[in-house]
Amino acid sequence: MKILIIAAHPDDEVLGCGGTIAKLSSNNDIYTLILGEGITSRNISDEEKKKELKELKKQSAEANKLLGVKRVFFENFPDNKFDTIPLLDIIKSIEKVIQKIKPQEIVTHHYGDLNIDHQLTHRAVLAAVRPVGSSIVKKILSFEVLSSTEWNYQNQNNIFTPNTYIDISETLNKKLEAMKVYTSEIRDYPHPRSLEGIKILAQKRGLEAGLKFAEAFMLIRLIEQLKK
Repeated sequence: MKILIIAAHPDDEVLGCGGTIAKLSSNNDIYTLILGEGITSRNISDEEKKKELKELKKQSAEANKLLGVKRVFFENFPDNKFDTIPLLDIIKSIEKVIQKIKPQEIVTHHYGDLNIDHQLTHRAVLAAVRPVGSSIVKKILSFEVLSSTEWNYQNQNNIFTPNTYIDISETLNKKLEAMKVYTSEIRDYPHPRSLEGIKILAQKRGLEAGLKFAEAFMLIRLIEQLKK
């Protein structure tokens, strides 16, 4: 099976489903699409920005390779400014990759995240995979991202309420190793985007499902054609 991970920024894919990627990559073809540059909102010079962008893409490629991803696709939408560009441009960039690799499953952001880029990525994915004609995408999952999903003001309209859990007891260390590659993105505890924070969330999600460690998802769509 072909699975496409669609993330707004470098490291979102590791935080959201790195353990799942490592678990499934041995028996499935997994690809990653990263839509945003990741650092352009920071107050640095153009020359520094260019250098850091190059390094961040290098780290992203290395982290994804460590998890078993076959290929990483990069777009260059401005960081934390997805709302300044036409949503159609994001949709088309997603459609382009979908047409190229033809995934049966897509995993992406939760619609209720604090980060506007995460919200618009979710919207763009749903628009790009409308179930019309001969759509090949049969399953859509959304993941949570530490320091975004839980930081939003939570109410019944945006809270992350997982209904799907994947056991990552054997691949949590791989997820942590991949996160270590993102040297510019990782933080010290008690920041949630720290190695300790990642492990604590995996343990919490595991407790919810009777597992040692797990990643949690919301099932957005599942299309099954059962045989008689």
